[in-house]
Amino acid sequence: MHSDLKPAVNSKPKIIWLNVLVFSITFLIAFIGVPVYSYFYDFDAATIIAFVIATGYCGMSITAGYHRLWSHRSYETNAVIRFFYAIGGAFAIQNSALHWSSDHRIHHKHVDDNDHDPYSAKKGFWYSHIGWMLREYQAHRYHDYKNVKDLQRDPIVMWQHKHYLPLVLLTNFGIPIVFGLINGNVLGSLLLIGFMRLVISHHVTFFINSLAHMWGSQPYSDKNTAKDNPIVALLTYGEGYHNFHHAFQYDYRNAIKWWQFDPTKWWIKSLSLVGLARNLKKIPEEKIARSIAQQQLSKAQGKLHSLSLPNKDELLERIEKEYEELQVKMNEFYRLKKQWLEATKDNLIESVEKSQLSKQYHELKESFVAQQQSWRVLIGQYA
Repeated sequence: MHSDLKPAVNSKPKIIWLNVLVFSITFLIAFIGVPVYSYFYDFDAATIIAFVIATGYCGMSITAGYHRLWSHRSYETNAVIRFFYAIGGAFAIQNSALHWSSDHRIHHKHVDDNDHDPYSAKKGFWYSHIGWMLREYQAHRYHDYKNVKDLQRDPIVMWQHKHYLPLVLLTNFGIPIVFGLINGNVLGSLLLIGFMRLVISHHVTFFINSLAHMWGSQPYSDKNTAKDNPIVALLTYGEGYHNFHHAFQYDYRNAIKWWQFDPTKWWIKSLSLVGLARNLKKIPEEKIARSIAQQQLSKAQGKLHSLSLPNKDELLERIEKEYEELQVKMNEFYRLKKQWLEATKDNLIESVEKSQLSKQYHELKESFVAQQQSWRVLIGQYA
């Protein structure tokens, strides 16, 4: 039973033996049992396909459900999809949606604060990846859900929270066994769809707390350790674009470029196209552009301050002037773009007026693009 009292300052929190055993046993079975079974018997194609589907189901239930839906409320969906996520979350064994979301909101509120962030990356890779779950570091607030009162009004979230343990057992043993009985290979199904799927689901999610705060770039903000990394994104269903996420946590996207890998975004967008998701939140393009420019300015200034150059002050002044010109052009461009978009939707505006506005918009767009290129060339030498 978890204690509600904070551990003494100098004492080491108690080990959570259940978590230690679950992580250790499942890992050993997956990485010893699966190769041994594969060597002697091999896995059939149906079991491998089911393993891939089950792993994806767990991953997307966490990223699209626990994370972007419940933790950040970046979109809305119906009861059927929420139930789908609730079952997948239990299958992934990453605690209930209520508890997971509570932890995650605290993480965003106190990111990198070693005293309050549940999985602060500043305490090292091991701690942020898995160590934070192996001891009673958060015992004083295990049942404190005041930061997720909105989720307590969701009957599916509360149903899953109340019946979490039975759902974990039912999904993690029931699904592999039933598939194995149908396919005629219960042991192979348990090993691959049961244990290997679970271990991969765990560590893929854990990479978001560890690697995504340690390895990559910071194009949007350097106010915390969150990084953008396309390799981590490949492993985490798009969550590797973590610098963007921490800068704009209520956006349903993590990757904003069409070519960036973010299957969670594609899934949510697809749901909206068939009427199963609504109110998808997107940060205005202008705000994102401002953040990028501000971060580039900050990096360039920092680099110049660290260099011993005879014309340092002159270069700093030039960069600041170029930045101010970029901001002016940016304001003009996005103001006119808004007018142009509104005009294209308004059938009452005369075609001549639309044509004039369109011409102004495209001329200003060319000028703005040129200003951006000039800015990138300048700061590219220092940022």
